[in-house]
Amino acid sequence: MSSSQPMDVAVLGPGGVGGLVAALLAQAGDRVVCLAGESTVRALRERGLTVRSERFGSVSASVGADTALREPADVCVICVKATQLDAALQRVPTGAVAAGIVIPFLNGVEHVDVLRRRFGRGHVVAGTIRVESTRVAPGVIEQTSPFAAIELGAPDSEPAAGLVARFAQRLSEVGFDVRVRADERAMLWEKLSFLAPMALVTTHAGVPVGLARTEHRDDLLGAVHEAAAVATRDGAAIDDAAVMQALDGVPATMQSSMQRDAAAGRELELDAVGGAVLRIAARLDVPAPVTSRLVQDLRSRSSSA
Repeated sequence: MSSSQPMDVAVLGPGGVGGLVAALLAQAGDRVVCLAGESTVRALRERGLTVRSERFGSVSASVGADTALREPADVCVICVKATQLDAALQRVPTGAVAAGIVIPFLNGVEHVDVLRRRFGRGHVVAGTIRVESTRVAPGVIEQTSPFAAIELGAPDSEPAAGLVARFAQRLSEVGFDVRVRADERAMLWEKLSFLAPMALVTTHAGVPVGLARTEHRDDLLGAVHEAAAVATRDGAAIDDAAVMQALDGVPATMQSSMQRDAAAGRELELDAVGGAVLRIAARLDVPAPVTSRLVQDLRSRSSSA
């Protein structure tokens, strides 16, 4: 059991990321309800969540499961794909988080404003997660990366600030590397400037990051440079050399979630990742030819599939 006070946590989308977060918090004593479709809800009610991880070990946890949030939550963590966000939000009535906070662990930078329009600015806290974690069956999660890092924005008013501090402590206690950041824009762009190049190049080339670094390095360098330039123009000073150093340091066998989605024939988060970079680049008049080519090629492939 953890030393801090348990929280009421709703997890929208108990997939690779959401299932990992839900299982670890539930095992530590938080009251967790997972929000999903009927078949996943049945599986979670029958068997709970199982995590297989070298970092966190083997975890089995019982969780609540429902198709909609019916009780107030201290924290609602949103872990669905960007392509599923609009439909998934119907599971979360705004009143259920009227005294709590909403934390999205989505890819991209544009979703935070979307959620603030729905739930209210003071209730939505920007967040990022860096982890390689996959749902291999309903309720069964495999977490394979040596890293599992979460960053949360720092609200400037109560009660959100207090809830963020409590939730950050809970996440740290269950084993995540956690930081609370004052600069929300920098936090979001630091992840996207890393993620977009990796996702676009690995998916475009159909190779893990190790081969992307060697056989497709020009594309990777170009996409990193463009994302960093867009971020910097948007007010988040990103060092492209530091991003490349980070990409050079991840395990060579790592695949992006977009690459795994492409291999499985699932809809890609192309608009939320590459599309976001291009929209902001166009608005700020920043050239992004490499990113544009990669996005256009991937869109063409998706439309012809």
